[in-house]
Amino acid sequence: MFERRLYFHIDWALLAAVLLIVAIGLVMIYSTTYVTVGGVSRAGPQVKTQVYALVLGLMALAICMMVDYRMLAEHSLLLYFGLLGLLIYVLVKGSTQFGAQRWISLGAFNLQPSEFARIVLSLILAMYFGENRRGARNTGDLLVGGIFVAVPLLLIAKQPDLGTAATLVPVFLGVAYLAGLRMRLLGAIALIAVLVAPVAWQFALKDYQKSRIQTFIDPQQDPRGAGYQTIQARITVGSGGLTGKGFMEGTQGQYKFLPVAHNDFIFSVLAEEQGFLGVLVVLGLYLFVVLRSLEAARLAKDRLGVYLVGGIIAGFTFQVVYNVAMSVGLAPVKGITLPLMSYGGSSLIATLAAFGLILNVRMRQFTN
Repeated sequence: MFERRLYFHIDWALLAAVLLIVAIGLVMIYSTTYVTVGGVSRAGPQVKTQVYALVLGLMALAICMMVDYRMLAEHSLLLYFGLLGLLIYVLVKGSTQFGAQRWISLGAFNLQPSEFARIVLSLILAMYFGENRRGARNTGDLLVGGIFVAVPLLLIAKQPDLGTAATLVPVFLGVAYLAGLRMRLLGAIALIAVLVAPVAWQFALKDYQKSRIQTFIDPQQDPRGAGYQTIQARITVGSGGLTGKGFMEGTQGQYKFLPVAHNDFIFSVLAEEQGFLGVLVVLGLYLFVVLRSLEAARLAKDRLGVYLVGGIIAGFTFQVVYNVAMSVGLAPVKGITLPLMSYGGSSLIATLAAFGLILNVRMRQFTN
């Protein structure tokens, strides 16, 4: 458990940067969801939900930071089967919204178990490769690690939620690379993915998913349907200019021209209201968080800590890069939120818990 002397090794700079991004996200969510009653602007229900999730997330961060990460890794198999149980429950009795069955209704709060898959996979892969002296050099070991990833990935894709499912792949690659994955094996995996792509297009992707990819290439094919979000996202980002329109002065998000602006496209709202300068500040914060986390991996006292941080930050970085690219029209629209900023209680709780583990690894670098 937490030792008092470890308090002096907490990375306060990383924690401050993470919380600052969360605060910016809350401000942007307020700007896109506020309601005006009697001429007075009030926070929408999304802001209140996000604040509740923030409180729970800080509690999760504290727990993940205080309990020795090696103890959590030792119980990772139990956590893994618990995750699979929740994912199966979602497919059987989960709550359905917007045509997807991804949530477990807990009264006032909807839990999305798939958001916690990246943490659990980081723990179990770090434990597996960390305890294996051969690392990830052996093809058989990679196959076992791949199976750990494939099972929850398929369950999440079945919901359907290909966006969240895709974020599990960087976790596996991040841990495997640090564990010694040979580049020729990585090349072989990439080649297999290319060869399988036509089959996946024909049999795995649903019509709306194919439509998203087609309209990404040419949004004008369906400007009022599948291409609408991409077009509006580009307009939103471009309208911000250098300094932006100002807080609560944007038009795309406030007037609902940009769908789910408080969720998947929160970055577009930021660009419209705060402009290029505001975007630079936020991207700078994300870069600082990633680099500071990589430093935690470098300073880790054991391979388990290195792999754990590597898996977490690989998934986190992929989410940030893809969401930003999607928001400016450089990637197909997927349900991949901007971590720490986008509206979503489960996402915020899971991400804060993940950074609790990173802080855990760093502050225990001097322990026996």
